[in-house]
Amino acid sequence: MPKLFELNIFTPERLFFSDQVEALTVLLPDGGITFLADHIPFIAPVMVSTIRIKKADGEWVEAFASEGFVDVHRDGVRLFVQTSEWPDEIDARRAEEAKIRAEELLRQKRSVSEYRKSKIDLARAMERLRVTKTKK
Repeated sequence: MPKLFELNIFTPERLFFSDQVEALTVLLPDGGITFLADHIPFIAPVMVSTIRIKKADGEWVEAFASEGFVDVHRDGVRLFVQTSEWPDEIDARRAEEAKIRAEELLRQKRSVSEYRKSKIDLARAMERLRVTKTKK
């Protein structure tokens, strides 16, 4: 029987996920990492990406997550992100429109802060679209 740990995923609007799980995979600035039960204490920034959760029944599920941070402690893992959505919560048409807007803003000569914001917006839109394609 695999060892489980408590996973809580928070956004400013809601508790997105709370349950006992076998594993959590997220993207850090250095690359992907998977957390299992009894991981050493750890705090790190999380990048816009698809998070993967291995539930207690062994099923892997995916969700979109924007930037934030992960906090691993002896009682489990807490993931704090600006936004997190299940594939069926994502409006693919809206994500495609956001992608087009962000790409256009990146083509224009803008300030450094506007450029960075457009890159983040583009990353979010593209990851949302990728997540919606995996649900089919």
